[in-house]
Amino acid sequence: MAEKETLLTSEGLKKIEAELEELKTVRRREVAERIKQALDFGDISENSEYDEAKNEQAWLEERILKLESLLRNATVIDDDDISSDIVSVGSKVEIKDLDYDEVIAYAIVGSAEADPCEGKISNESPVGTALLGKKVGDIVPVQVPDGIAKYEVLSINK
Repeated sequence: MAEKETLLTSEGLKKIEAELEELKTVRRREVAERIKQALDFGDISENSEYDEAKNEQAWLEERILKLESLLRNATVIDDDDISSDIVSVGSKVEIKDLDYDEVIAYAIVGSAEADPCEGKISNESPVGTALLGKKVGDIVPVQVPDGIAKYEVLSINK
Protein backbone atom coordinates (compact mmCIF):
# COMPACT_ATOMS: atom_id res chain seq x y z
CA MET A 1 0.00 0.00 0.00
CA ALA A 2 1.41 3.38 -1.00
CA GLU A 3 1.97 5.79 1.84
CA LYS A 4 0.09 9.07 1.85
CA GLU A 5 1.90 12.21 0.72
CA THR A 6 2.59 14.59 3.60
CA LEU A 7 2.44 18.33 2.94
CA LEU A 8 4.81 20.35 5.11
CA THR A 9 5.83 23.97 5.31
CA SER A 10 9.57 24.60 5.63
CA GLU A 11 8.95 25.50 9.30
CA GLY A 12 7.09 22.21 9.84
CA LEU A 13 9.89 20.25 8.17
CA LYS A 14 12.49 21.80 10.49
CA LYS A 15 10.34 21.08 13.53
CA ILE A 16 9.88 17.40 12.61
CA GLU A 17 13.57 16.97 11.77
CA ALA A 18 14.52 18.49 15.15
CA GLU A 19 12.13 16.21 17.03
CA LEU A 20 13.46 13.15 15.19
CA GLU A 21 17.05 14.11 15.97
CA GLU A 22 16.17 14.62 19.66
CA LEU A 23 14.43 11.25 19.86
CA LYS A 24 17.29 9.38 18.17
CA THR A 25 20.22 10.99 19.96
CA VAL A 26 18.99 12.01 23.41
CA ARG A 27 15.83 10.13 24.29
CA ARG A 28 17.03 6.72 23.04
CA ARG A 29 20.08 7.00 25.30
CA GLU A 30 17.97 8.07 28.27
CA VAL A 31 15.55 5.16 27.86
CA ALA A 32 18.37 2.65 27.38
CA GLU A 33 19.94 3.90 30.60
CA ARG A 34 16.61 3.55 32.45
CA ILE A 35 16.27 -0.04 31.18
CA LYS A 36 19.82 -0.82 32.30
CA GLN A 37 19.15 0.62 35.77
CA ALA A 38 15.89 -1.31 36.06
CA LEU A 39 17.67 -4.55 35.13
CA ASP A 40 20.12 -3.91 37.97
CA PHE A 41 17.19 -4.25 40.40
CA GLY A 42 17.14 -7.97 39.59
CA ASP A 43 13.98 -9.99 38.88
CA ILE A 44 12.16 -8.34 35.95
CA SER A 45 8.93 -10.32 36.38
CA GLU A 46 7.64 -7.84 38.98
CA ASN A 47 9.80 -4.84 38.11
CA SER A 48 7.54 -1.86 37.35
CA GLU A 49 10.51 0.40 36.49
CA TYR A 50 11.59 -2.10 33.83
CA ASP A 51 8.05 -2.40 32.41
CA GLU A 52 7.67 1.37 32.32
CA ALA A 53 11.02 1.86 30.56
CA LYS A 54 10.23 -0.87 28.01
CA ASN A 55 6.84 0.72 27.29
CA GLU A 56 8.51 4.09 26.81
CA GLN A 57 11.07 2.47 24.51
CA ALA A 58 8.27 0.95 22.40
CA TRP A 59 6.50 4.33 22.16
CA LEU A 60 9.79 6.04 21.28
CA GLU A 61 10.64 3.59 18.49
CA GLU A 62 7.10 3.85 17.11
CA ARG A 63 7.32 7.66 17.09
CA ILE A 64 10.72 7.53 15.33
CA LEU A 65 9.30 5.24 12.62
CA LYS A 66 6.29 7.51 12.18
CA LEU A 67 8.45 10.64 11.81
CA GLU A 68 10.82 8.89 9.38
CA SER A 69 7.83 7.80 7.29
CA LEU A 70 6.44 11.35 7.36
CA LEU A 71 9.75 12.76 6.13
CA ARG A 72 10.10 10.07 3.44
CA ASN A 73 6.72 11.05 2.00
CA ALA A 74 7.01 14.78 2.61
CA THR A 75 6.38 17.39 -0.03
CA VAL A 76 7.66 20.73 1.22
CA ILE A 77 5.62 23.75 0.20
CA ASP A 78 8.01 26.27 -1.32
CA ASP A 79 7.37 29.77 0.05
CA ASP A 80 7.61 31.10 -3.53
CA ASP A 81 4.66 28.87 -4.53
CA ILE A 82 2.37 30.41 -1.92
CA SER A 83 0.10 33.02 -3.44
CA SER A 84 -1.30 36.00 -1.62
CA ASP A 85 -4.21 36.06 -4.10
CA ILE A 86 -5.87 32.76 -3.17
CA VAL A 87 -5.82 30.57 -0.07
CA SER A 88 -3.52 27.57 -0.41
CA VAL A 89 -1.48 25.31 1.86
CA GLY A 90 1.10 27.58 3.49
CA SER A 91 -1.16 30.65 3.45
CA LYS A 92 -1.77 32.74 6.53
CA VAL A 93 -5.36 33.98 6.47
CA GLU A 94 -7.52 36.27 8.52
CA ILE A 95 -11.18 35.42 8.44
CA LYS A 96 -14.20 36.96 10.08
CA ASP A 97 -16.77 34.69 11.68
CA LEU A 98 -19.94 36.38 10.46
CA ASP A 99 -22.11 34.71 13.14
CA TYR A 100 -20.03 35.94 16.08
CA ASP A 101 -18.44 39.03 14.48
CA GLU A 102 -15.03 37.69 15.44
CA VAL A 103 -11.74 37.89 13.49
CA ILE A 104 -9.59 34.74 13.51
CA ALA A 105 -6.10 34.19 12.07
CA TYR A 106 -5.07 30.78 10.75
CA ALA A 107 -2.14 29.26 8.94
CA ILE A 108 -3.26 26.56 6.52
CA VAL A 109 -0.85 23.62 6.86
CA GLY A 110 -0.69 19.93 6.05
CA SER A 111 -2.32 17.59 8.56
CA ALA A 112 1.06 16.48 10.00
CA GLU A 113 1.79 19.92 11.44
CA ALA A 114 -1.75 21.07 12.29
CA ASP A 115 -2.09 22.51 15.79
CA PRO A 116 -5.25 24.55 16.36
CA CYS A 117 -3.86 25.89 19.66
CA GLU A 118 -1.11 27.59 17.62
CA GLY A 119 -3.57 28.76 14.95
CA LYS A 120 -2.43 26.11 12.44
CA ILE A 121 -5.30 24.24 10.81
CA SER A 122 -5.10 21.34 8.41
CA ASN A 123 -5.93 21.68 4.75
CA GLU A 124 -8.06 18.56 5.37
CA SER A 125 -10.13 20.09 8.20
CA PRO A 126 -13.62 21.37 7.36
CA VAL A 127 -12.56 25.03 7.65
CA GLY A 128 -9.22 24.46 5.90
CA THR A 129 -10.85 22.59 3.01
CA ALA A 130 -13.54 25.26 2.61
CA LEU A 131 -10.98 28.09 2.54
CA LEU A 132 -8.70 26.54 -0.11
CA GLY A 133 -8.95 28.44 -3.39
CA LYS A 134 -10.87 31.37 -1.91
CA LYS A 135 -9.99 35.07 -2.37
CA VAL A 136 -10.20 38.15 -0.17
CA GLY A 137 -13.83 39.17 0.17
CA ASP A 138 -15.24 35.67 -0.45
CA ILE A 139 -17.94 34.45 1.93
CA VAL A 140 -17.21 30.83 2.84
CA PRO A 141 -19.90 28.52 4.24
CA VAL A 142 -18.53 25.66 6.37
CA GLN A 143 -20.49 22.66 7.62
CA VAL A 144 -19.94 22.44 11.38
CA PRO A 145 -21.67 20.25 14.01
CA ASP A 146 -24.09 23.09 14.89
CA GLY A 147 -25.08 23.77 11.28
CA ILE A 148 -23.36 26.04 8.78
CA ALA A 149 -20.88 28.70 9.84
CA LYS A 150 -20.09 31.59 7.50
CA TYR A 151 -16.69 33.21 7.26
CA GLU A 152 -15.44 36.14 5.22
CA VAL A 153 -11.84 36.07 3.97
CA LEU A 154 -10.25 39.35 5.13
CA SER A 155 -6.60 38.84 4.14
CA ILE A 156 -4.21 36.28 2.67
CA ASN A 157 -0.45 36.34 3.30
CA LYS A 158 2.56 34.10 2.83
